[in-house]
Amino acid sequence: MDYALREKDTSVHWYNVVENLAKREVKEETGLEIKNIEYVTSLVYIRPDNIPSLIISLWAEPLDKESEIKLCSALTDFKWVTLEEAKNFELIEGIYEELEILDRKLKTGINEGWKKR
Repeated sequence: MDYALREKDTSVHWYNVVENLAKREVKEETGLEIKNIEYVTSLVYIRPDNIPSLIISLWAEPLDKESEIKLCSALTDFKWVTLEEAKNFELIEGIYEELEILDRKLKTGINEGWKKR
């Protein structure tokens, strides 16, 4: 709830809460500053303690394409891969399909969203 520490954008509201959170998290975890944040999809899952969690998948561009990635201490490795190469990695269920959604959006400009297979 870092937005609660900020001054409100109107008399009663904060705007760009998700976008600002994404910027902060990416900066903390990778050292990158990002721009042009866009929606990919969302999902809900039930955690082992029976609490539902909403996950919003976003994509963005680096503010400076020459920036060096500096992973936080909680992360150990990263690799830039193509969509096809991503098939060679052990991914969380559904992540490859999210990458396909993004790939189609980048190619067509249209976000078709999640489709059950």
